[in-house]
Amino acid sequence: MALPQDMRLKGHRTFNYIHRNSIKYHGKLMTFKVAKSNPEILLTHNLTNTSNNFRAAIAISKKVSKKAVDRNRIKRLLQEWLLTNFQEINSHKPYWLLVNLKCGDFCNDENKLLDEFQNLMFKSRLIK
Repeated sequence: MALPQDMRLKGHRTFNYIHRNSIKYHGKLMTFKVAKSNPEILLTHNLTNTSNNFRAAIAISKKVSKKAVDRNRIKRLLQEWLLTNFQEINSHKPYWLLVNLKCGDFCNDENKLLDEFQNLMFKSRLIK
């Protein structure tokens, strides 16, 4: 299950904004970049009604896995965790999240990946 359209980040200006204005949280397997939302950037995408809510993007490099199947499986796994554990009360936090996976051979260890994802979500105070 993919993230709903109103939770996704899109556009190169959005990602440039996150890279410049974010607070970074580092883990062994991934890095979180959390920035205050900037709805003006999303005006060209016609996402004005929910543009100040929480939005997320998950970026997985080819260095993690050469196979797109593996990268998509990891992305779906993290998106599913986000959808099941991110409650409605938290969805109105005006933050944008960019998740970058680091290089490593952890494709088969989903529990370790999800544990670190959850720990970084708590560390960044996006969930309680």
